[in-house]
Amino acid sequence: MTATVQEPSARSEKRLSLVRLTWPIFLELFLFMLMGSVDTLMLSSVSDNAVSGVGAANQIISIAILVLEVIGSGAAIVVAQYLGSKKLSDAAQVTGNAITLNLAVGVLLSVIFLAFGGMMLRLLNVTGEIYGYAQSYIQIVGGGIFLQALINALAATIRTHGFTKETMVVSLLMNIIHVAGNYALIFGHFGLPALGVQGAAISTVFSRLVCLLIFFWLLYRVMEVHVEWRYYIRLSKKFVLKILNVGIPSALESIVYQMCQLTFTLYVTYLGAEAMATRQYAVNISMYIYLFSMAIGMGTAIMVGHYVGERRNQDAYTRVFQSVKWALAATIVIDLIIILFRVPLMGLFTDDALIIKMGAQVILLSIVLETGRTVNIVIINSLRASGDAKFPVYMGMLSMVCMSLPLGYFLIFKLHMGLAGVWLAIAADEWARAVIMYFRWRSRAWEKHALIEPQDGPEAVPATVPTTG
Repeated sequence: MTATVQEPSARSEKRLSLVRLTWPIFLELFLFMLMGSVDTLMLSSVSDNAVSGVGAANQIISIAILVLEVIGSGAAIVVAQYLGSKKLSDAAQVTGNAITLNLAVGVLLSVIFLAFGGMMLRLLNVTGEIYGYAQSYIQIVGGGIFLQALINALAATIRTHGFTKETMVVSLLMNIIHVAGNYALIFGHFGLPALGVQGAAISTVFSRLVCLLIFFWLLYRVMEVHVEWRYYIRLSKKFVLKILNVGIPSALESIVYQMCQLTFTLYVTYLGAEAMATRQYAVNISMYIYLFSMAIGMGTAIMVGHYVGERRNQDAYTRVFQSVKWALAATIVIDLIIILFRVPLMGLFTDDALIIKMGAQVILLSIVLETGRTVNIVIINSLRASGDAKFPVYMGMLSMVCMSLPLGYFLIFKLHMGLAGVWLAIAADEWARAVIMYFRWRSRAWEKHALIEPQDGPEAVPATVPTTG
């Protein structure tokens, strides 16, 4: 019996190194962002208005995806701490409960998009041809959001078990299917009709469906204790409360951030169609600056969750500060390269000289914004993984809502700084929270928020634990 317990522990320890976890996450995130950039690049061949419409729709859809993170990220953190405590059956039950909950929320969101998608776009002041493109996209992609709900729960669990390379391979396949679908459906190749924005939306939904089926198969290949059918049907009050206790604050902080981004999008609509397209292109380029930081943040969070479950708090404390240093170094290097090539990068998306000029100007400001964002990405992810999920929400409310939105309004409409005002307001928020989060982690107050009770010992793992094949 003892040998059986040690075998999964040894396998888990081997998987939990930052490099082993991070490089597949980096590639997976890169592929995910590349899919968005490919959409933008291909749709820019249709028109700049098509890009603006899809960008506006995705602002709303991204908030729905963050709502799904209430369960997905919450479950991943709870699972990580149970795995660290060697309570594998509990981890499997949490996974089953999380999948069922995410499906229920996903179906509800799909219905909301189908019924009220157009109304939400009008509230964003999206009008004219841009509205037509956005409404078409939000109906199809938003209507299929329940697929993303299941993908979120499955992928987060598989990563938490240390199998980040496997999720990366699935993302690669999804991107290949998506790009091929875009090529066929946007432009009308292989005898298919040229559907433009509708084609991009259909391609997105189909690629997610294929990805979902593979993730379900993969889940039962990588877990040391499988999710039993009854775990999907019988929801445990104890586990659901643990998921929501960390998941709601985690998602709420992200939702507040996205709502602020949505408000900035509203500000930009008053600057004109060129400004809307410029922001969409510049955001697509800027995502690659903090890509490495996101990978390090996610990898570090997995390690912190396991460490906290094992009561290795000093290892968690040291790991986070080391990760911040690596992430900052990578961000600065990548940012300087993108600043150097900012004009030709903008030229990949559009021939409009005004849009290229405005985009190049705001990308210059990314060195201020992205360094602060990097610190936040790593430390906030780690605070959530430790169970200290509420503190980032309180600070986010204070900094994002009470500071960045009024500051952005002042810079844009009073000082007439245009898009530069958006970038500076967001940078002010990122740095304010970065300093606060740094001192929060240093204070070690997060040690009081572990989700697994100290008196709970490792569970006995049955001798018939299935092995991965």
